[in-house]
Amino acid sequence: MAGKPKLYYFDGRGKMESIRWLLAAAGVEFEEEFLETREQYEKLLQGGSLMFQQVPMVEIDGMKMVQTRAILSYIAAKYNLYGKDLKERALIDMCVGGTDDLMGFILMFPFLSAEDKEKQRAVIVQKATSRYFPAYEKVLKDHGQDFLVGNNFSWADVHLLEAILMVEEKKSDVLSGFPQLQAFKARISSIPTIKKFLEPGSQRKPVPDDKYVETVRRVLRMYYDIKAN
Repeated sequence: MAGKPKLYYFDGRGKMESIRWLLAAAGVEFEEEFLETREQYEKLLQGGSLMFQQVPMVEIDGMKMVQTRAILSYIAAKYNLYGKDLKERALIDMCVGGTDDLMGFILMFPFLSAEDKEKQRAVIVQKATSRYFPAYEKVLKDHGQDFLVGNNFSWADVHLLEAILMVEEKKSDVLSGFPQLQAFKARISSIPTIKKFLEPGSQRKPVPDDKYVETVRRVLRMYYDIKAN
């Protein structure tokens, strides 16, 4: 019997958080090893575990997987969260790709200066409300189903809920003009595995703080400043 997947990353969200979300949605227990020192990171490098010298890295089914999208695709397919056929898989990929674009505006937010954070907050809200949320609102309204693709819970739904909650952290009423997404959020949040992940004490990570930023900078030797989009 295969052991639990093991996640190698920092004790914070970053690119690993969507992997945590998807495993949790599938009801899969996982272990984590947090990178806290440069020596830990170099040990992974020297051991050949990081194909492109980057984390996240996930040990699963005898593989040491890198590249976030590849890891997510594998998990989605393994746990039947990737549609029933090739067409649904393509639609899920489209939705996930759009959500990834939105998340990209948020990912580096913790590393910005205070001035740039205010600028980026406005960009995030603007992009969400003018480009991405209207698209998903239309999808849900047009097909009248509970989920983004077909009528089954999928990776696309998990990814969108994660993104909605991230944007709400920047502007709490951001869904005020999107009734379909409001209902979607409530619906997906009530799925037992998701509900459990949203409860205190789960492996979901909080909003990144200064300690997380300092750890990432130190381990990866990030000596430069991130600029807003």
